[in-house]
Amino acid sequence: MTNSGWFIMAVSVGSVSILLIWCIYKVLTTPGETEKMHGFEQTTPDTVNEPEDRH
Repeated sequence: MTNSGWFIMAVSVGSVSILLIWCIYKVLTTPGETEKMHGFEQTTPDTVNEPEDRH
Protein backbone atom coordinates (compact mmCIF):
# COMPACT_ATOMS: atom_id res chain seq x y z
CA MET A 1 0.00 0.00 0.00
CA THR A 2 1.25 3.49 -0.73
CA ASN A 3 1.95 6.13 1.89
CA SER A 4 -1.20 8.05 0.98
CA GLY A 5 -3.24 4.86 1.40
CA TRP A 6 -1.83 4.31 4.88
CA PHE A 7 -2.55 7.93 5.73
CA ILE A 8 -6.18 7.77 4.60
CA MET A 9 -6.70 4.47 6.40
CA ALA A 10 -5.18 5.83 9.61
CA VAL A 11 -7.32 8.98 9.48
CA SER A 12 -10.47 6.95 8.79
CA VAL A 13 -9.91 4.38 11.52
CA GLY A 14 -8.76 7.05 13.97
CA SER A 15 -11.75 9.31 13.41
CA VAL A 16 -14.26 6.46 13.75
CA SER A 17 -12.51 5.26 16.91
CA ILE A 18 -12.60 8.74 18.41
CA LEU A 19 -16.29 9.08 17.52
CA LEU A 20 -17.06 5.74 19.18
CA ILE A 21 -15.17 6.70 22.35
CA TRP A 22 -16.92 10.08 22.48
CA CYS A 23 -20.36 8.49 22.07
CA ILE A 24 -19.69 5.96 24.83
CA TYR A 25 -18.41 8.74 27.07
CA LYS A 26 -21.53 10.84 26.46
CA VAL A 27 -23.85 7.92 27.17
CA LEU A 28 -22.10 7.06 30.42
CA THR A 29 -21.61 10.58 31.79
CA THR A 30 -24.75 12.55 30.85
CA PRO A 31 -26.75 12.98 34.06
CA GLY A 32 -30.53 12.80 34.20
CA GLU A 33 -31.08 11.09 30.86
CA THR A 34 -33.23 8.34 32.36
CA GLU A 35 -35.96 10.88 33.13
CA LYS A 36 -36.07 11.93 29.47
CA MET A 37 -36.35 8.45 28.00
CA HIS A 38 -39.48 7.75 25.99
CA GLY A 39 -40.77 4.47 24.73
CA PHE A 40 -43.43 3.08 22.52
CA GLU A 41 -46.75 1.99 23.93
CA GLN A 42 -47.27 -1.71 23.48
CA THR A 43 -50.79 -1.71 22.11
CA THR A 44 -52.15 -3.98 19.45
CA PRO A 45 -54.85 -3.10 16.94
CA ASP A 46 -57.40 -5.32 18.70
CA THR A 47 -57.04 -3.45 22.01
CA VAL A 48 -57.25 0.10 20.68
CA ASN A 49 -60.58 1.77 21.54
CA GLU A 50 -62.09 -1.49 22.69
CA PRO A 51 -65.45 -1.05 24.44
CA GLU A 52 -65.59 -2.11 28.08
CA ASP A 53 -68.65 -4.38 27.71
CA ARG A 54 -66.98 -6.54 25.07
CA HIS A 55 -65.05 -8.58 27.63
